[in-house]
Amino acid sequence: QVQLVESGGGLVQAGGSLRLSCATSRRTFSDYTMGWFRQAPGKERKFVAAIMWSGTSTYYADSVKGRFTISRDNAKNTVYLQMNSLKPEDTAVYYCAAYKGTVVTDTPSFVYWGQGAQVTVSS
Repeated sequence: QVQLVESGGGLVQAGGSLRLSCATSRRTFSDYTMGWFRQAPGKERKFVAAIMWSGTSTYYADSVKGRFTISRDNAKNTVYLQMNSLKPEDTAVYYCAAYKGTVVTDTPSFVYWGQGAQVTVSS
């Protein structure tokens, strides 16, 4: 069974920073695209960022470009999402995902999800 364990959520004021972590197995980490998605209350799930195995190719939603950075540590089988200059509209449950197929999509295929981490940004 594929498991993805998230940590790093919390409450922060607008303009602050948080870093999310997602740890998985070596097999999962090497075989899948790793990414982050988020879902605000009453809203649809949306793509945030993704990174390929090599770490040289990264992808971001327009709403987070220049503020969020995705990275991965292949030795630790861990992917990170550094979130800077947070805005109230970033408030959502953030899900780590391991998936295949189309990289930039709100509905990834062949996907395994983390348990979710609540990120709340106060104004």
